[in-house]
Amino acid sequence: MVLADDDVLLREGVASLLTREGFDVVGQAGDGARLLELVREHLPDLALVDVRMPPTGTTEGLQAATEIRRRFPSVAILVLSGYVEVNHALELLSGGDRIGYLLKTRVTDPAELIDALERVRKGGSVIDPYLVQRLFAAHRRIDPLAKLSAREREVLALMAEGRSNAGIVHKLWITEPTVEKHVHSILTKLCLPETDADHRRVLAVLAFLNAG
Repeated sequence: MVLADDDVLLREGVASLLTREGFDVVGQAGDGARLLELVREHLPDLALVDVRMPPTGTTEGLQAATEIRRRFPSVAILVLSGYVEVNHALELLSGGDRIGYLLKTRVTDPAELIDALERVRKGGSVIDPYLVQRLFAAHRRIDPLAKLSAREREVLALMAEGRSNAGIVHKLWITEPTVEKHVHSILTKLCLPETDADHRRVLAVLAFLNAG
């Protein structure tokens, strides 16, 4: 396995602990770039990654972990962080199994860390309960229409009034191909799958009404 943390003393301490517990630590990194190099070189079965590392001390660790998941899907990843980065965490955790996210301050027993590493290495997932709460809270705050442009919101509002594409053309004084382009963009941004039925427009209108 490899581990990455910009705190040298903490990294060395964790490496020593893991070695005593039977883990083969083949490399240590202090930043995301070095972590990616180690993974490419050794192709380990497991990576233990901190979130905030150089050069900016923000989300380099999570970005590196996401890149590892994309390029080396066989590598299990456990993020061990002192911070909750909801958006990046959601992107990483949506990548499937063999993934985990724990908060350093909530790991009160080394056995908890060892157990989490074993679980993700064997194909499971480990998510700190506090992170789960934050993810649910963030999901409730998400506006489904936030991705739409001002013009797309206008088009959707007219769709909610029951207007056809021709009716929207008359109202906004734009061409029908332009309306069709906006409608297609709206349905795509709202993640409504392609079908032959008209119910996608209904679902888009429901999203508009629920957001209001």
